[in-house]
Amino acid sequence: MSFPQDTKHESASDVEKGGELADIAALALPEFDDPNIDKEEAIAGVLEDDSPYPEVRSAVANTDDPSIPAASFRTWVLGLFWAIIIPGLNQFFFFRYPSVTVSGFVAQLLIFPMGRAWARFVPNVKIFGLEINPGPFTIKEHVLATIMATVGSGSAYATDIVAVQRVYYNQTYNFSYQWFVVMSTQLIGFSIGGIARRFLVQPPSMIWPANLVSCALFNTLHAQSYAGIGNRGGMSRERFFFYAFACATVWYLLPGYLFQALSYFSWVCWIAPNNVPLNEMFGYVHGMGMSLITFDWAQIAYIGSPLATPWWAEANILFGFVAFFWVLTPALHYTNTWYGKFMPISSRTSYDNTGAGYNVTRILNADATFNEEQYVAYSPLYLSTTFAIAYGLSFASITATLTHALLYFRKQIWTQSRRAMHEQPDIHARLMARYPQVPEWWYATIFLTMFAFGVIAIEVWDTKFPVQFFILALVISFVYVIPIGMIQAITNQQVGLNVITELIIGYALPGRPVAMMMFKTWGYITMAQALTFTSDFKLGHYMKVPPRAMFWSQVVATVVAGTVQLGVQAWMFTNIPDMCSPTQKDGFICPSTEVFGTASIIWGVIGPARQFSKGQIYYALTFFFLIGVLCPLVAYLISLKWPNSWLRYVNFPVIFNGTGAIPPASAVNYIPWAIVGFIFQYVLRRRHFSWWTKYNYVLSAALDSGVAVSAVLIFFILQYPKNGTIGLHTVQVWWGNTSVYFASFFSFF
Repeated sequence: MSFPQDTKHESASDVEKGGELADIAALALPEFDDPNIDKEEAIAGVLEDDSPYPEVRSAVANTDDPSIPAASFRTWVLGLFWAIIIPGLNQFFFFRYPSVTVSGFVAQLLIFPMGRAWARFVPNVKIFGLEINPGPFTIKEHVLATIMATVGSGSAYATDIVAVQRVYYNQTYNFSYQWFVVMSTQLIGFSIGGIARRFLVQPPSMIWPANLVSCALFNTLHAQSYAGIGNRGGMSRERFFFYAFACATVWYLLPGYLFQALSYFSWVCWIAPNNVPLNEMFGYVHGMGMSLITFDWAQIAYIGSPLATPWWAEANILFGFVAFFWVLTPALHYTNTWYGKFMPISSRTSYDNTGAGYNVTRILNADATFNEEQYVAYSPLYLSTTFAIAYGLSFASITATLTHALLYFRKQIWTQSRRAMHEQPDIHARLMARYPQVPEWWYATIFLTMFAFGVIAIEVWDTKFPVQFFILALVISFVYVIPIGMIQAITNQQVGLNVITELIIGYALPGRPVAMMMFKTWGYITMAQALTFTSDFKLGHYMKVPPRAMFWSQVVATVVAGTVQLGVQAWMFTNIPDMCSPTQKDGFICPSTEVFGTASIIWGVIGPARQFSKGQIYYALTFFFLIGVLCPLVAYLISLKWPNSWLRYVNFPVIFNGTGAIPPASAVNYIPWAIVGFIFQYVLRRRHFSWWTKYNYVLSAALDSGVAVSAVLIFFILQYPKNGTIGLHTVQVWWGNTSVYFASFFSFF
């Protein structure tokens, strides 16, 4: 059947009611047991011609005005301006420690007053037939410009390949090579994302919780009013946002600079700083973080805003954390499994057989190839117990994701493969059906062009990376993008492919570190970029931005951002003395490049065969692959027997992958996160639903953006000037800023 389509500015009253709409309501229920949905509430929402999900109704308007301009001249100027500034700044500070990241919320907030000022002061003249000031700055222009500013704002993953080749392997290839690699790794995922949009964007069950925070902020800034926010009285959402934003900005000055002990509130360690087991359990940096308390929103939201993730997903992550890191990890550590007692219980680095940091230079030849004799004479590589468990959980999450998708999502995937946009049982999809969709050949063109770029980079320069493994990396991304995307769209958690790609290429091509880095990047980042693309498309879907404008803005902004980042990086290596040296006087020590380079040696030079094969020290971790297959299968069979039990909320890919930020994350990033999530996403949502509907996502946006703005101000005003010597003998050395490192020191030893 086909559903009614809107042809002008429409709301619920504009859509035909009756039996057809009742059929839509029935079809709105997903073809899997979705823990996010209440069936009666969902049908009621659809009968009101709105989303079946209250989270979406509270953050997204169910109306559209196609006459509102989106891809205007003003949009492109503002979007490209910030697509140059923000990626350039982030790339510059990416190599510095301490660093700062200009987040998407900063771009979203800065573009708004610029657009308003443009509308007020710039004359309305035409350039090449385009109006440079088409009138008031619209919400669609704001959305599109923000997407352009943020789609490539983070440092491109492949820039670390270029940096590691230069620093570790003395390979300085020209700009063409660098550009081909970065463009291919950044854009080839977009073509996959375009294919996946049928499964990850159009269905109403793919809610993408993180996007709801951005939608709420857009609607708040533009004072949008719609049925989903309810009729609760009291303070307006605009005023609530600015009060919360101001408080968050000012408050972060304390845990972010003046009183950092509020961030790492290791109060138990302060009581007994010389008790090593106690510090291992209660310390934050190198311990299990059982102190539980933090007053820093940056710590609470380190793994994502707890106000955006559904409570049932947070509960899965909490269970996984407690089971694997508060029960299993101490049990293994204190029984000296894997010689764990000779190392910190939690650390992100590797160690030798003396407990010192692993010196990779001792096992390399002059040409950076593996020297087995020196390896045997030196030491095997050892990991902290927490790090080892993290690898095991990563293995489990890979197999659990495919098993879970096969068992739970197969009907949904089959249905969506045959359903057109206008047939979606969702008001937002039907409103978007009026816009011309992106032709499939556009995605095919992007894929073929970027594939050619990848082959050129591999073959023209000496990478020792066979093309067939390039194809294998892309196949891995293709296979996983829909299962991982569906899990992320429902739970706000993304399963990473970095470890499994390292494992595969480490076995297939040992002794080729550059090939390992390339395989990991194409295998992992292709999937991640595809999901970035689909997530942004879902944001545009919610905000009713025309798909073709979305496509071109993302592609052009990504090309601009990647080119700028390579230019900034080349300038830095040419003009900054001792770049990436541990003693670099301005702090440009390249911490991420060091981690990336060390991983290239561990996985690409030493290889996983010397760590995970039968008879090797970490062989037992490979059984997590089997655990990842069996756990979703057992849960699924039980749910068939008792379909209405609490087991319907169990999601093993989330349990295994939810703690993927450990290390360096610890309990301070998980337990307070889960507590805040329980309060807002369970208690307030159930007992004060009208308050939650109106303010929850606005509060999340205010706290996230307030901390982001405050961090930037602190860095540029108090930390970066004078080479970090402001307050060197005053605020930097008082107890409130040194106690955290004091406690961390003892938790390490």
